[in-house]
Amino acid sequence: MTLFQQIAVVGAGAWGTALANAAARAGREVTLIARDPDHAREMAGERQNRRRLPGVMLEAGVIPTADLSRAGAARAVLLVTPAQTCAAMAEALGLVMKPATPLVLCAKGIDRASRLFLGDIISDLLPRQPFGVLSGPSFAEDVSRGLPTAVVLAAADAVIAEALAGALSGTTFRVYHGTDVRGVEIGGAAKNVLAIACGAVIGRGLGESARAALVARGFAELMRFARAYGAEPQTLMGLSGLGDLVLTASSLKSRNHAFGEALGRGLGVAEASGGADCPSSGRACGG
Repeated sequence: MTLFQQIAVVGAGAWGTALANAAARAGREVTLIARDPDHAREMAGERQNRRRLPGVMLEAGVIPTADLSRAGAARAVLLVTPAQTCAAMAEALGLVMKPATPLVLCAKGIDRASRLFLGDIISDLLPRQPFGVLSGPSFAEDVSRGLPTAVVLAAADAVIAEALAGALSGTTFRVYHGTDVRGVEIGGAAKNVLAIACGAVIGRGLGESARAALVARGFAELMRFARAYGAEPQTLMGLSGLGDLVLTASSLKSRNHAFGEALGRGLGVAEASGGADCPSSGRACGG
């Protein structure tokens, strides 16, 4: 039996629901923790997250609840709330999580108030919890429906990273593992800026050639940015970085791309931001 048989997913948005389903398919016992008690009751009764991922049924191993203290019974916790709530959620989880229980950050972004990477916030507020970062090219609907997807999970402790990756991997959801936490964080967060820019190129009618040039030169800049923060270049060549950029900079399903396209067409930020994911709106995202 895996060391992480019981997993709590904190955050019942589309990406949290998708990860809960993926973990359940991998054979784990999953608690999906929502903020709103009514939302949790709806999910438990209907066996789907109609508010965030309508039409996708919850796996049998997923138990919805609004009781955050249930995270204290888990062997590992996935934090899948918006990036800008990371500090507040870390403080709340610090009151219920057992020492040494791993926490996996699943939102992509940088804290606007402190300008810190989310991993730095977790290290400061929860020094007794080992933490990891999960990122990669993944849309919530694809993962929730069991379509083939590959992501990467990095933690400073290689043994924990491998064990967590094994606990979450199933037949259609492959989790690779490594120790370059900063590289995976940067790949997941910074590529969103490039995806927005690519959307703006299309919205302005500048063409596919211009978008391809922006992806290539933007990725070169992303590599330099990551290297300046001590990340390993090969990390950015993988799933969190190049893989994620290819998905979000080209797919019509990417909320960042849609946001940029709206800006390119001349909409204001307020009008366009209704479709954007993190970092512009601070949402937890799965692509």
